[in-house]
Amino acid sequence: MGCDTLVALGAATRDGVTLFGKNSDRPPDECQGIVQLARTRHPPGSVVRCQYIEVPQAAETAALVGSQPHWCWGFEHGVNEHRVAIGNEMVFAREPLGSSGLTGMDLVRLGLERGRDADEALEVMTTLLERYGQGGSGQRDVDWPYHNAFLIADPHRAWILETSARHWVAAPVRETGNISNGLAIGAEWTRAASDVTAFAVARGWWPAAGGRLDFARAYGDDAGVPPNLCAARRARLAALLVEGRGRLTASAVRSMLRDHYDERLHRPRPFDDPHHFSVCMHSPGLSHTTAAMVAPLVPDARPAAVWACLGNPCLGVFLPLYQTARIPPRLAAGGREPDATSPWWAAHRLRSLVERDPERLAPRVRARWDELEAALTREAAELEARAAPPSELTAFMERAVDRYLAHADALGRELAV
Repeated sequence: MGCDTLVALGAATRDGVTLFGKNSDRPPDECQGIVQLARTRHPPGSVVRCQYIEVPQAAETAALVGSQPHWCWGFEHGVNEHRVAIGNEMVFAREPLGSSGLTGMDLVRLGLERGRDADEALEVMTTLLERYGQGGSGQRDVDWPYHNAFLIADPHRAWILETSARHWVAAPVRETGNISNGLAIGAEWTRAASDVTAFAVARGWWPAAGGRLDFARAYGDDAGVPPNLCAARRARLAALLVEGRGRLTASAVRSMLRDHYDERLHRPRPFDDPHHFSVCMHSPGLSHTTAAMVAPLVPDARPAAVWACLGNPCLGVFLPLYQTARIPPRLAAGGREPDATSPWWAAHRLRSLVERDPERLAPRVRARWDELEAALTREAAELEARAAPPSELTAFMERAVDRYLAHADALGRELAV
């Protein structure tokens, strides 16, 4: 139960480059790997098996890198070769969902595979949504289908898409935008399912003479949802984006994804504290940030790292990934059980150790990762400035993972004492 996704279009960033970021908040022990898919042609008439259903396959699917819970076909977030980035959020709506359909993670992957820009990805996702509907559990061990909101961005534009079963509305992002775990589009949508108003009127959710539909008011259902779940997080990220306007960088977005309101590092808060749920999520037994991504969406062929973090960003390091090179396959390693070969499980072990005494141990971990991330950022900037070839980028990524694992092992041994 969680996730926060943001975008800053070029007009709001220091370098004029659109920036996309997302925290994926999932069950604390659910491994999430980094997966690279190649551009692929498919035979005419072929189908693809998503999590629960089959849909017709596209003639060609785009190369992409995405973050994938180990048991899922779909992705929590990702970026494709056309510099389209998509992330999703669980949201709560009135319509019931069944045991079969497309999950939000399915739709993220389908949009990335088939969208050459944000407009096309939006069209792909809403067409599939209307035809097949949403359904099937988005959790490994709990039968819990859920509705979804999405942020879809490319180098020039971005869309916020909110859904309820097969119904949806979409609103363009003007300069900055962010989504969390509740419907938030009112009447400012510019695209929508053809029957979105009639359906709400027929069920008594919106008056026939009520004017332009307020989607969140008509379709939203927060019954049974913690009142402090998302409003403060949404407001916090929106404020940080406004505060940083004109100065936003990939580093600044990484800092936003580490945010705990007035605290640099996490400190445990009671469940009913208004700030219990923070952008960097730590809710024991319920939800933790299990992966994060920051992507500069450059408008040309320049190499630009996608930065991916395994686990809570405040206790981890963002690693540089280049789609034009071979991303280390070991970043995808890991399953249901702890795995000594998995970089994600290495981050999980560190988090578990820090949680014994976060006020004392978290600063030690953060200091070590700050040093490594700064070094990786400097090296990435040098490689990108001279347009290093794929072979150099591959070697750099391998070294980065080596250094990450060595630091994680050393920190684990220190903290275990």
